[in-house]
Amino acid sequence: MKSSLTGLISSSYDIAFCLLSLFVSYVGERGHKPRWLAFASFMIGLGALVFSLPKFFSGKYQLGSPFEDTCLATGNRTGCTSSSSSLSNYLYIFILGQLLLGTGGTPLYTLGTAFIDDSLPTHKSSLYIGIGYSMSILGPAIGYVLGGQLLTMYIDVGLGQSTGITEDDPRWLGAWWIGFLLAWLFAWSLIIPFSCFPKHLPGTAEIQDGKISQTHQSNGSLQYTDANFGKSFKDFPAALKNLMRNTVFMCLVISTSSEALVTTGFATFLPKFIENQFGLSSSFAATLGGAVLIPGAALGQILGGILVSKFKMTCKNTMKFALLTSLIALVLSFVFVYTSCENEPFAGVSESYNGTGDLGNLTTTCNANCNCMRSYYYPVCGRDGVQYFSPCFAGCKNSAPQRQPKIYYNCSCIEMKTETPTAASFGFEAKAGKCETRCTNLPIFLGIFFAAIVFTFMAGTPITVSILRCVNQRQRSLALGTQFMMLRLLGSIPGPIIFGVTIDSTCILWDINECGIKGACWIYDNIKMAHMLVAISVTCKIVTIFFNGLAVFLYKPPPLDTDVLFQNPNAVGTAVSVECDPTKAGNEG
Repeated sequence: MKSSLTGLISSSYDIAFCLLSLFVSYVGERGHKPRWLAFASFMIGLGALVFSLPKFFSGKYQLGSPFEDTCLATGNRTGCTSSSSSLSNYLYIFILGQLLLGTGGTPLYTLGTAFIDDSLPTHKSSLYIGIGYSMSILGPAIGYVLGGQLLTMYIDVGLGQSTGITEDDPRWLGAWWIGFLLAWLFAWSLIIPFSCFPKHLPGTAEIQDGKISQTHQSNGSLQYTDANFGKSFKDFPAALKNLMRNTVFMCLVISTSSEALVTTGFATFLPKFIENQFGLSSSFAATLGGAVLIPGAALGQILGGILVSKFKMTCKNTMKFALLTSLIALVLSFVFVYTSCENEPFAGVSESYNGTGDLGNLTTTCNANCNCMRSYYYPVCGRDGVQYFSPCFAGCKNSAPQRQPKIYYNCSCIEMKTETPTAASFGFEAKAGKCETRCTNLPIFLGIFFAAIVFTFMAGTPITVSILRCVNQRQRSLALGTQFMMLRLLGSIPGPIIFGVTIDSTCILWDINECGIKGACWIYDNIKMAHMLVAISVTCKIVTIFFNGLAVFLYKPPPLDTDVLFQNPNAVGTAVSVECDPTKAGNEG
């Protein structure tokens, strides 16, 4: 599949979320939230099961002939053949699976969060919401690690067949489908426990009666206090309009959408940045990226929830706290400029082949007769310290496959300098893998970037709590649904696309197959990539800070000297007397 098709599969989850979030959050607010969560578990399990189905209907995996990576002076590698296959129809099964998963995720993040907020006092709910959001980060981390381990098992592991190939072989396919079956079983095991919860946890009514409204006071915020408003779907347009007129809410939504664009972009492309900047393998770069992103994000979410809960921050103070953490994250995001590294020498890209050939052309006189494939990227490091696209482009005719890493001899493109030892004393002329980078900035980069991630996500829980506080009590679920819809439309859907286009603009060597069709990028301009990523990060951070600051400026809490109507889901119209004592008012959540 082309990258555009795999991107379509990935974004199908967000598309389903966008289409359903407003409907589910509006209807579910009045309904039985735990049963909605049971429905979410059912749909998540069903989506995971559907996603695994192609494995069981596509038959046994056919290995194909082994690939020769050394220089073959006779015959052509292969002609231009069509890559179309009947298996491409399974694309629609994958999309359907993702749509079902997105349907299940919608109640989880909107109604689930509102249910937690319903059931806890104001100053405690931020802590629990922070824990819940951090679990939504740790969950993918566990899945990432488990998925990586499952890919070390052969795809047809269930058939008890053994093959003579290892993971290093380009034909290897791992058991990708097992993780989806596990997700199916775990999700469906939660259906009955969720169904057993009551509509409201014991003590919810007393908790609701003890809360003080912090709804933003605008021209439209105190309308629609009729007890029957919202029970009918015909009230949906009026409810949505009322929400959109809440300027503080809209500022916070735009702020989180801008932040989501950056975080989803980095979640997708941070491993690629680390791999290219610091000369690491893709698997190790992905591991490092996950080791920084996942704990940093989880720690930030929990810390944000703990601090808001500990200091019992009011709505305005919560927004100020989020503004402060975003400012610190903005300063730290310049780490990409200070820790970027120059490209290492690469034959045919940044270095010529012993003074011959043109830059940008991998083929020269020393490998012209090797019939090398440019679509097969298998980098080797020559003993001259220069990296080559593959053993074939290095002109290597012999190899020792039993050695790890694999080594190569008789390489016509690797310069034989008189001051260097002979191939025999050196042990090899080229070895598999990239050359070790001379850049030593990796530890500094990981440390500062980890801090930037912590401060970025530290604003996540406070912003969610602020959204729950600044809107009408009966519109909290709809507010979260609107937030997540906008967050995906403006943030997590375009984010990876914008990052992908930006990173591709820094490419200096593309994959071109036998048919002349351009594919993925193999080599990037490291300095240009670093500068482009800083430009995106800083722009989005400035947008986040601007709208967060605007929300703080525009927010008007209910007056302290009047009774504020707090719309309780059980007893609409309960009057809560607000004390005039500013100390007490300041300590309330």
